Amino acid sequence: MSTISAGTTSGTALVNSGDTTGQLVIQTNGSTTALTLGADQTATYAAGVIEKKVAIAASAIDLALGNYFTKTIAGTTTFTVSNVASSGAVSAFVLDLTNGGSATVNWFSGVTWNAATPPTLTASGRDVLAFFTYDGGTTWNAFVLGQGMA
Repeated sequence: MSTISAGTTSGTALVNSGDTTGQLVIQTNGSTTALTLGADQTATYAAGVIEKKVAIAASAIDLALGNYFTKTIAGTTTFTVSNVASSGAVSAFVLDLTNGGSATVNWFSGVTWNAATPPTLTASGRDVLAFFTYDGGTTWNAFVLGQGMA
């Protein structure tokens, strides 16, 4: 049995029941409530909500490594994405590009932008982009979170 504590004795703790049924026990100030997750809400998906920053050396975005990726563009770059969740589950990540507009950036297959137009990236500075798919990577919805970030 493992416990994640809120850090105070009067806070909320989340306790894993230790079984494989997906049941969690929530304890708040001495009260206990069982929470049973649906069959598709397994620990695999729960682990994906933890943000992990990964600096990518080449152009491969591997979702098994994290979901916040950084890259400084120094020449033509063609991104690829691997380890995408199967259709029906959501895969999402943030891409923090430095100097993205200084060279050609080619997006992975299936990326759709607002009005079908990729953004003009900043030549000297940071752009923060978000991507998500719910169909196993066939379609990626892409958004600009910020351009010319400090």
